Amino acid sequence: MAGNQRVYAMSVASVYPLYVAKAEKKGRSKAEVDEIIAWLTGHTPASLHQVLATGTSLEAFFAEAPALNPARSLVTGVVCGVRVEDIAEPTMREIRILDKLIDELARGKAMHKILRAAPE
Repeated sequence: MAGNQRVYAMSVASVYPLYVAKAEKKGRSKAEVDEIIAWLTGHTPASLHQVLATGTSLEAFFAEAPALNPARSLVTGVVCGVRVEDIAEPTMREIRILDKLIDELARGKAMHKILRAAPE
């Protein structure tokens, strides 16, 4: 559990550039990363900017998210060797759902599939 506490205390601002870099390395964009975060958490561009500027922890980021998307329960699969749907601790599950969505983006998956929506 001590390891989880270190993860929870990490700021969103410390991991956000890693998500963007992972996406951009594979030809995807920062805007797509932001769209995924908005879909998952309900954050607007302005509220995400505020979170990044204030050094909000990952734990607070998810606990205070404007509107966690109920469709996030459709996100399944393996991240860091663990099945997302099998993670019992709620905050760690939310972190791994975001990780999984960014992985899907970097792998070239279509955005409507990442966001669990019908194609436009």
